[in-house]
Amino acid sequence: MSNELIYGFHSIEAILNKEPERFLEIYALKGREDKRLNPIINEARRFGISVQFMQRKALDNKSKGEQHQGIIANVKAARTYSERDLDDIIAREDNPFFLVLDGVTDPHNLGACLRSADAAGVHGVIVPKDKSAKLTGTARKVACGAAETVPLIQVTNLARTLRDIKEAGVWVAGTAGETDTHVFDASLTGPIAIIMGAEGDGMRRLTREHCDILVKIPMVGTVSSLNVSVATGVCLFEVLRQRNAV
Repeated sequence: MSNELIYGFHSIEAILNKEPERFLEIYALKGREDKRLNPIINEARRFGISVQFMQRKALDNKSKGEQHQGIIANVKAARTYSERDLDDIIAREDNPFFLVLDGVTDPHNLGACLRSADAAGVHGVIVPKDKSAKLTGTARKVACGAAETVPLIQVTNLARTLRDIKEAGVWVAGTAGETDTHVFDASLTGPIAIIMGAEGDGMRRLTREHCDILVKIPMVGTVSSLNVSVATGVCLFEVLRQRNAV
């Protein structure tokens, strides 16, 4: 199993609380002692994890310029999720709720979408294996711990996966600017998957063909679209609102 570097308080705390056995070593900013860093260091040492203190430049080099907040961890790579896990979630959950990202390639957007998915109660985020952002240290940091709680399910053929979950009773709602149906007017209760397309290109043709309904966010200002992570939050929380109203 390969290793990966993660950084930032939230992502490191999430793994430390859930899977401390994955840690190989922690690198912390030399000379920094505060209420955010010290508890993590103390907890790591309690699990027998090695902690190495470094100058800021060394940490900057390790994170390749990403904001690390003074702490980086070398961990065993997380397990990957596949179509088999998707089947398990559908069988386990009475009212499964999925987010599908079709062609989102920016790790910052992936992390932000995972964070919103966690907050909205999504059971899994589905992405195609190809032409999608990977769960890098950057994505994990932006996700603020959500990458450790929401399964990122990588599928070989997204169109086939959508067909399979529809056969399992999951309603598929895609987002598209040309539809007349506002997301706030659509019925989004019950087992559901919300599909968000790539910025600029939107959903691919085959993905669109497998949607049961197309919805859009009403726009009343001068801008024509929202960032995909912002739009994702709007759509997911509309689903949550409707679920809570039932």
